[in-house]
Amino acid sequence: MDPTRSFMKNVKRVVFKVGTAVVTRDDGRLAVGRVGAIFEQLEALNSRGYEIILVTSGAVGAGRQRLKYRKLINSSFADLQKPQIEIDGKACAAVGQNGLMALYDSLFSQLDITSSQLLVTDNDFKNPDFRTQLSQTVNALLDFRSIPIFNENDAISTRRAPYEDSTGIFWDNDSLAGLLALELKADLLVLLSDVEGLYSGPPSDPNSKLIYTYVKQKHQGLITFGEKSRVGRGGMYAKVKAAINAAYSGTPVVIASGFVADNIGKVLDGQRIGTLFHKDAHLWVKLNECSAREMAVAARECSTRLQCLSSEERKKILLGVADALEANESLIVEENGADVASARKAGYDDSLISRLVLKPAKISSLAKSIRNIAEMEEPIGRVLKKTELADGLILEKIACPLGVLLIIFESRPDALVQIASLAIRSGNGLLLKGGKEAKRSNAILHKVITSAIPDTVGERLIGLVTSKEDIPDLLKLDDVIDLVIPRGSNRLVVEIKNSTKIPVLGHSDGICHVYIDKLANKDMARSILIDSKLDYPAACNAMETLLVHKDLSSSGFQDIIMELKHEGVMLYGGPKASSMFNIPEAQCFHHEYNSRACTIEIINDVEAAIDHIRQHGSGHTECIVTEDEETAEYFLSRVDSAAVFHNASTRFCDGMRFGLGAEVGISTSKIHARGPVGVEGLLTTRWILRGKGHVVKGDNGVNYTHKNLGNNEG
Repeated sequence: MDPTRSFMKNVKRVVFKVGTAVVTRDDGRLAVGRVGAIFEQLEALNSRGYEIILVTSGAVGAGRQRLKYRKLINSSFADLQKPQIEIDGKACAAVGQNGLMALYDSLFSQLDITSSQLLVTDNDFKNPDFRTQLSQTVNALLDFRSIPIFNENDAISTRRAPYEDSTGIFWDNDSLAGLLALELKADLLVLLSDVEGLYSGPPSDPNSKLIYTYVKQKHQGLITFGEKSRVGRGGMYAKVKAAINAAYSGTPVVIASGFVADNIGKVLDGQRIGTLFHKDAHLWVKLNECSAREMAVAARECSTRLQCLSSEERKKILLGVADALEANESLIVEENGADVASARKAGYDDSLISRLVLKPAKISSLAKSIRNIAEMEEPIGRVLKKTELADGLILEKIACPLGVLLIIFESRPDALVQIASLAIRSGNGLLLKGGKEAKRSNAILHKVITSAIPDTVGERLIGLVTSKEDIPDLLKLDDVIDLVIPRGSNRLVVEIKNSTKIPVLGHSDGICHVYIDKLANKDMARSILIDSKLDYPAACNAMETLLVHKDLSSSGFQDIIMELKHEGVMLYGGPKASSMFNIPEAQCFHHEYNSRACTIEIINDVEAAIDHIRQHGSGHTECIVTEDEETAEYFLSRVDSAAVFHNASTRFCDGMRFGLGAEVGISTSKIHARGPVGVEGLLTTRWILRGKGHVVKGDNGVNYTHKNLGNNEG
């Protein structure tokens, strides 16, 4: 739930307004499918105990379409050649209202909902007795779980210009909905539109941004509205005017799309859907002040100041972070315990919960790794290559920060600590979005870490993104964010890659293989298998597929199979292994279990093992167990994965174990960084050229030497 919408949990009575653009198609006919989908959502809310009041437009549009057709079939060819007179709007309203309510009644009846029609005019509300009777009637209907449906009675309205007039008690169905919300003491008004909400400009303008919370003091006068509705009399301007009037009179309002499936339920669940109008919105500016762009820009500005510090000053920040973690250990454990308890209550699987837990020993280990990172060689400005281009003309290739990193990770709060420490050491700004299951853990860790960042740099060097609804906006910021690193499921990584122009670094699967060669040492093979699978089954570097050479007889290998089973490993086999070991056949070789399960297959030789890995692997980590050095070298040279091991557990593929101090993730990409990504993976390069008045002159005036000076010579 978005923190600015926590009031939704107390909402009971809701007024919904559906506009003409929502209930009709482009050709003027009623959008039966869309209306039906909306009514299904209203029925679900009704069954959950919500009191639903509906305000609908669409009568005039639907009636006009029907009368045009009627006029067409009753006209002669000669009549059609004459100038066509616009059909009277009040006649359209009378015809359309009948058809509209017939459809509504039919759809609601299919959902076992009773609906009722109430037509009102502006003049009705001038009578106090009418207002009293209106409330009594609506309350009686709601007691029967019936849904009252309101519409302005345009057919008998006495206003001279109903389509342009914006004066009076109400002037269109948006303002009517606002009036009813106040009159009937609704807890919320939802205005359903044909766009996602209020934008900073016309929605068709690519520079327009969706405004999630309208702040009158901030947005009034700064919003450019597009054209009015294609069919109704109002459009977004009318909705905003009605929303402001209702919200600042005490009823919160959300403008949202009526075209998006399940949008209504998401609004009532407090998700960041559409645009919220609330009289207290100005008090939330602090809570909502960082838009995606503002957060990213702030991180960039802070990273620039961080880069200007000396190596010792950056080292001091990291040591301060390590000390702060240890000093706040009990508070961190307490908040993490609350997350773990919530995860268990929610029914999360054991593998996720194991990644979620932060024990004191883990916190101590994190603090130690941060101190190790602090002691590393200074990475920023390190000269990677120095070349004398010509006498007195010296070129240097140096390491420099990437800029701003966006890391999206799931479940593991310790990842936040590792990533933050690597970002500080490498001089990068950082935006972090963790999973909701670790919300409290991430919040306290972020607070502890940023408290150790001096004001000379700024705590906004590391931003914590708390709502997943911010992610789409962040992924659009290819001019501010330099790299996205997703750490999580295959689905997460694929979604990120398909949603951004920002470079993405990471791996979508960790399908790691261990190949037991015919000349493997049996005890060594057993030890490596048990460690690769069971040391941490949920890790991405855990073994998922075991390949066994055909010459290892089933009897000779059976005790290892039995030990895996004894340790609770569920075994699945390829076509050969399932028959040999009497285990269920695997549905797919390209599968990451992240649990006490793995796939086994029998293969002919090392070449077959390599082919299998090429076809079904994910390019993460592979291992060969053999005493034959020639076979091992053949395997190491031909398996094209980020990490390839000989006689060593796949669990060694880890930034800390590789001596990187920590890692932001493991990359299976072949561009920029591959394998465990530490400080070096968060750096890029730039060129520095120092001369003494050198000019090219078409290269005729330069005597090139291209002398390699290494990285130490002056």
